[in-house]
Amino acid sequence: MEKPLHVLVVDDNREIRELLARYLRGQGMTVTTLGDGRGLFVALEANAIDLIVLDLMLPGAGGVALCRRLRQKSAVPVIMLTALGEYGDRITGLDAGADDYLTKPFDPGELLARMRAVLRRARGGTTEQGRILVFAGWRLHVDRRELVDAGGTIEPLSAGEFALLMAFVQNPQRILDREKLLDLARGATTQIFDRSIDTQVMRLRRKIEADPKSPEIIKTVWGSGYLFTPEVTRA
Repeated sequence: MEKPLHVLVVDDNREIRELLARYLRGQGMTVTTLGDGRGLFVALEANAIDLIVLDLMLPGAGGVALCRRLRQKSAVPVIMLTALGEYGDRITGLDAGADDYLTKPFDPGELLARMRAVLRRARGGTTEQGRILVFAGWRLHVDRRELVDAGGTIEPLSAGEFALLMAFVQNPQRILDREKLLDLARGATTQIFDRSIDTQVMRLRRKIEADPKSPEIIKTVWGSGYLFTPEVTRA
């Protein structure tokens, strides 16, 4: 029997925590809730967490700072909740390492749909499963969602980064505009604005480029999109 998903909900609003806990448990999931971020890393060490729902405006260490710390240790998928709904706050959350965002107030059914989409990406929903793809000195282990450099060091990838990199390696030496990247990397079920792709690209460049400010692997084609320049082979 498949083990139920374990979701960690971190929000200082008790009503939202209780609502989400009831709803997600009703969907057959295991749910742990926290009112602030102080116990987040303890909960991660004590449980096999599959996904985190993280409020942006938490007391003490805010959601953005927590997400940045989290990304130094783990690639567990994160959906950020924000009551602000401003473009800059969404970009900030994505840039910190969140895989998606949802603006309050929201329908729990929409959160569930986004969770499923993020988890599909995190699990590498692709026919390349089990493959190792090689490009520019990097090895991408698709089934483990691991990016390994020439020296054997693993570079963790968030679900969004993995999905975007897969879109590029499956379409090398081809210009991809934002709309196409949205379709390939994030899926039709996730409604986001196209500029978030720019943020995801910047995050990915920081991991794979020798000089992210002068990229050679993912190049910008002004007015058209992005070009993944290396040849991609299978190991």
